[in-house]
Amino acid sequence: MDFSSINWLAVVICVVFSMVSGFIWYNPKLFFPAWWAGIGKTGDGSMEAAGASTWILTIVAGFVQAIFMSLMVNAMGSMTGGVTLASGATAGFMLWLGFVAPTNLVNKLFAGHGLKVWAIEAGNHLVNFVAFGAIVGAMA
Repeated sequence: MDFSSINWLAVVICVVFSMVSGFIWYNPKLFFPAWWAGIGKTGDGSMEAAGASTWILTIVAGFVQAIFMSLMVNAMGSMTGGVTLASGATAGFMLWLGFVAPTNLVNKLFAGHGLKVWAIEAGNHLVNFVAFGAIVGAMA
């Protein structure tokens, strides 16, 4: 692993992107009501109930994802002739398809949440992984 290949500005932009995309994705006017009901919760489910540790760990998780996306985009790009926006987005999609989507599917099915919740959550991860790859690739 070559941590010197990481563009730290790209990592920060990815984390900010993930926070903004999550805010939009789980907005009460978009997917939040269906997701909230799908995980078996009742009430308005206001995000104020999420404590500081939830937000801190969400940001940390975004940093970890962005750092490893950078490492993977650089590694995959070196095998295909270079790192570009397109190769980064493709790497993000392939990582999502091979690791995130199936793992999340199994978790949702065994939790009894079903395909609707999986589609909502996996869709958000898809947007983030493709965007992370594209950002890292474009800034390489």
